[in-house]
Amino acid sequence: MLKVATYNIHKGFSHFNRRVVLHELRDRLRELDADIVFLQEVQGEHTHHAERFHNYPGGAQHEFIAEEVWPHFAYGKNCIYEAGHHGNAILSRFPILQSRNMDVSAHRFESRGLLHCEIEIGGQLVHCVCAHFGLFAKGKRMQTRALIEYVRSMIPPDVPLIIAGDFNDWRNNMSRSIASELGMHDVFHLHAGMPARSYPARLPLLRLDRIYVRGFSVLHSDVHVGGDWQRLSDHAALSARLKRHEPVGAS
Repeated sequence: MLKVATYNIHKGFSHFNRRVVLHELRDRLRELDADIVFLQEVQGEHTHHAERFHNYPGGAQHEFIAEEVWPHFAYGKNCIYEAGHHGNAILSRFPILQSRNMDVSAHRFESRGLLHCEIEIGGQLVHCVCAHFGLFAKGKRMQTRALIEYVRSMIPPDVPLIIAGDFNDWRNNMSRSIASELGMHDVFHLHAGMPARSYPARLPLLRLDRIYVRGFSVLHSDVHVGGDWQRLSDHAALSARLKRHEPVGAS
């Protein structure tokens, strides 16, 4: 069994950027006990935050979150500015053999990317892609096409694959393409009949976030809302328990 989670962490700040929530956010993520975590809007560096907030941790946010729990991690820098940069990250309990980051920005006003990791789990490779797509329909169509072409060219069709992240896809336009062209399905659609409501976190109405899988059965899926979760990011965290399909020929 494999447990995975995805979360847009809003650069480690609460709603309207009023306070640093990285410590609470790290605690909540650890309670999920996920083997692989897909994170979006991760602050890799910001030179001013430590000066403004006394409890802002040193170093990159994904390293702070991963500390002592997820020994393997990768970060993909998407948006770069004078004070630092942010992007996507993947945290893993299992070895990450290699990682690649692909820029899929549709225009200069939104920097978006795909972070691809090859992870070794029990002697078998599992490919993982963390994605964050833009807000506008034309850009999302371009990014969906870029994702499909990337997977087709870089990932063998017979290996287990997980694609997770914030797709800003409230109309659920991309799932049909992902299913027909990559043979992948959203875990919440498989488990509960439709994608999860994940935004805004205080009262989720829109279905923005996804976990797509290939080569896995879905044992359980969950949206993490209410309680301490609603005081963290503007998105809800999603998690799923998965079971890998047996390789062809395995006894």
